Amino acid sequence: QVQLVESGGGLVQAGGSLRLSCAASGRTVSAMSMSWFRQAPGKERLFVAAVTWSGSSTYYADSVKGRFTISRDNSKNTVGLQMDSLTPEDTAVYYCAAKVGSISRHWRQYDYWGQGTQVTVSS
Repeated sequence: QVQLVESGGGLVQAGGSLRLSCAASGRTVSAMSMSWFRQAPGKERLFVAAVTWSGSSTYYADSVKGRFTISRDNSKNTVGLQMDSLTPEDTAVYYCAAKVGSISRHWRQYDYWGQGTQVTVSS
């Protein structure tokens, strides 16, 4: 079993930055693909960013490309999401997720989830 706990969410003005962190415990996630998803009220859960188990490859949704950066530290069992140039459209609950095997942009394919952290961007 893997437990994921997100932190770092909050309220920020448009144009600002936040850094989310996801700490894993239980089974190591060093061999798992890790991703961030987000879900706005009344909307479906959407892919944001992903990183391969080695950290050598990263993937981003078009809406965040160039503004968000995903990273991981396998020695600490953590994954981060640096979010810059935030806009009100980035407002959502952000979830960390892990899966065995290759990266997927489909949330249903993930095995483990955190409880989510709220990010609110004011205009």
